[in-house]
Amino acid sequence: MTTVILAEKPSQARAYAEAFAQSKKGEGLIYVADPILPRDTVITYGFGHLVELAMPEAYDPKYKRWAMKYLPIFPDSYKYFVPRDKQKQFKIVSSLLKKADTIVVATDSDREGENIAWSIMRQSEIDPRKKRLYRLWINSLEKSAIREGFQNLRNGWDFFTRYKEAQTRQISDWLVGMNGSPLFTLQLRKQGIKGVYSIGRVQTPTLYMVYQRDEEIDHFKPVPYTELTADFWASRHKFSGKLEPYQRFETPASLYQFLEQKGMGLGKQEGVVEKLKKEVKQVASPSLFSLSSLQSEANRRFRASASQTLKAVQNLYENKFLSYPRTDCNYITDKEYAYLAQNLDKYLAMLDNGEAKDQLKPAGPDKRYVNSAKVQEHHAIIPTRTTPAPARLAKMSRLDQQVYDLVLRRTLGMFLKTYEYEKTTALIRVDKLLFKATGNVTVNRGWKVLETRKEKASGLPQLAEGQVLSARLSEEQKETKPPAKFTEGTLITAMKTAGKTLDDEEAQAILKDVEGIGTEATRASTIDILKKRGYLEAKKNQLTVTPSGQILAKAAEAEPLLVSAQMTAQWEKALKQIGQGQRSQDNFLEQIKRFISQMIQQVPDKLAIDPQLADRAKAEKQAAEGIAVCPVCKAGQIMDKGKFYGCSNYKSGCRFTLPKKFAGKSLGKRIVRILASKGKTDKLDGFVSKKTGQRYSAKLQLEGDKLALAFD
Repeated sequence: MTTVILAEKPSQARAYAEAFAQSKKGEGLIYVADPILPRDTVITYGFGHLVELAMPEAYDPKYKRWAMKYLPIFPDSYKYFVPRDKQKQFKIVSSLLKKADTIVVATDSDREGENIAWSIMRQSEIDPRKKRLYRLWINSLEKSAIREGFQNLRNGWDFFTRYKEAQTRQISDWLVGMNGSPLFTLQLRKQGIKGVYSIGRVQTPTLYMVYQRDEEIDHFKPVPYTELTADFWASRHKFSGKLEPYQRFETPASLYQFLEQKGMGLGKQEGVVEKLKKEVKQVASPSLFSLSSLQSEANRRFRASASQTLKAVQNLYENKFLSYPRTDCNYITDKEYAYLAQNLDKYLAMLDNGEAKDQLKPAGPDKRYVNSAKVQEHHAIIPTRTTPAPARLAKMSRLDQQVYDLVLRRTLGMFLKTYEYEKTTALIRVDKLLFKATGNVTVNRGWKVLETRKEKASGLPQLAEGQVLSARLSEEQKETKPPAKFTEGTLITAMKTAGKTLDDEEAQAILKDVEGIGTEATRASTIDILKKRGYLEAKKNQLTVTPSGQILAKAAEAEPLLVSAQMTAQWEKALKQIGQGQRSQDNFLEQIKRFISQMIQQVPDKLAIDPQLADRAKAEKQAAEGIAVCPVCKAGQIMDKGKFYGCSNYKSGCRFTLPKKFAGKSLGKRIVRILASKGKTDKLDGFVSKKTGQRYSAKLQLEGDKLALAFD
């Protein structure tokens, strides 16, 4: 009788082996022995996915050449294959599984881990019903957690529906990609747009979210407005207040009219403190980290990409310093709280922060962080009992160190007192107008002693009701701001909340009602795919859709469900229902097939009459040929040189160039084309004064080979 433990990859297999009394390495396997294990136990492993879905040409060679007449591609059953570089290991694993009496699925404790294990068993052509099947389900690779897990193995069949969920997700993504990519590529080629365009069930709505944000920013027109503010002085302490109730004025003239109606003006006046209110407010430490919230925070603080953060937290997990990373949960159970509390002194010692011990609150779990009812598959990401020694910590990569420190501080926050501050609100009357000023003074830093950056003081001076103050009223001219570009951190949060614009703390509060795009395990790879395929680019931690990404996003609008974050979120909800045994795989795949059939039927006609795509095709052709004929040498083409525009006739002596930004305004290719052909543009908005920072309008014109502003 033999027992085979199936791990996901070699490093995981080694971690299991180290937890047992005896181990001996073999080829593609490890022999292990321990009192808690049956006799004749071996550990074997995959290299992640040993088995993959086959490409369409595996069903019929004709599919190798894309053609509309071959769509849709709906196999009756799905073919799988083992990549050539993994076949040797697959043969070892397959042979062991066939001989085994007992199989312990010990891949990662998530849906994808189930998919990896069951795919290997299916490809090995074994009948799991004729084996004893168990599941190892753990949250840490520490020796104690591994041993406890093997002493409490679960029934392997209890996790079969999770495999069906992951397999359904895999097949549905294959169906959308293998039909959508040729469909859109072929139709775009009809429009004269070259290239291969990749469609994905999750990647396309994700790209579209960034595209929509970019479009909103590009078409944003700032609206000027004026505010009435007051500066006050009390014992040489200056502070400011805003009109109460707050209102903004469309123009300075409307502000002057408002003041005239009150019989008032700008400048020095006298103010009287009419009302003073003081209240102590408390702020609890933030929620514990899920993978998405950790990725968002690491991006905000360290500008780490989502995949870089995932790699760091995976490294820390495999080195037994952090708990399981691919979790969407922000809670732990009483069991985790107990071991964290027992090791509290050890964790605090790592911070070298004397203030933290003084802020410890009475022991006992807080429902804000500790709630077993809200922990389903995996708890929040927290430190394990094993802490890295200083020498080991020093050898880690910079990001690994930063991520560990981030998780450590976030976890310790729940053991510290709340942050308390006194909020002072002063209502100050100036003649017939009321102004509100607020200030906050820290009463007790609480968990904020863990913060590496201290907050700036923002308190008001000592005030009393009836106190007379010096005041000065002034106008402040402002303008509305465009929305911020997505970063990987904010995009991860947007994916998690199905496109709702929320920060992560807000997102956690509504997640019980909202299904996101993708999963904790796949969001980082989705963003990576979009970058690798040239649809997204990251500059200075901001994501921008590339020209080819714009074409794809614009084309994908022809099928609204394809770009709908809400629809994709509904699909994710349906997939979860399969994992919970509430829905069948066939039911979901039939829904996907209906969607694809509708897409193939409707998209060609919609794309054929899309004028914007025709314009993009023309622009693409012009980009390949150049933007315009050089206005100086009349022989070369104006080309995009990356940081500037320049003449292609440079080697023959033409030195004509144009900047990509002039007087604070970005110069797009359309403007360059007008300058090259006409020598002068119409009036343009968006120039910015270096002295005042105010925006203004002007024309651009060429004076010989030099660019200048014109105000006529």
